[in-house]
Amino acid sequence: MISNEHRELISAAREALENAYAPYSNFRVGAALLGGNGLIYSGCNVENASYGLTICAERNAIFKMISDGEREIKAIAVVVEGNRVVTPCGACRQVIREFARDDCPVICLSSGAREDYQFIELLPRSFSEVDLK
Repeated sequence: MISNEHRELISAAREALENAYAPYSNFRVGAALLGGNGLIYSGCNVENASYGLTICAERNAIFKMISDGEREIKAIAVVVEGNRVVTPCGACRQVIREFARDDCPVICLSSGAREDYQFIELLPRSFSEVDLK
């Protein structure tokens, strides 16, 4: 059973997908996350002709959250078009690690499928601030 909170998160990710700017790959992604403050932050991928300057939807949403003063991710939804479900890329996983607990729900959806994870399943034995001490 999906909670109303997760339903709203998925809806926000789908709305963000509509704003994706992906003229080079045509691979549009929308993401939304639930902050510890109860607010939803959304983002879409934004590509650039200089590919290294492209930003993923997940990091776009996280950076919005950080610029708003929030530092905790309680849940994440990632939506793509097509039938194949995708999970956050490695760079996004490491950024998520900074702000999410191991049991943070990560909901990954495509047009026809859904997969649910706990964050630790996507980045086990991850590098964190604990490793710096």
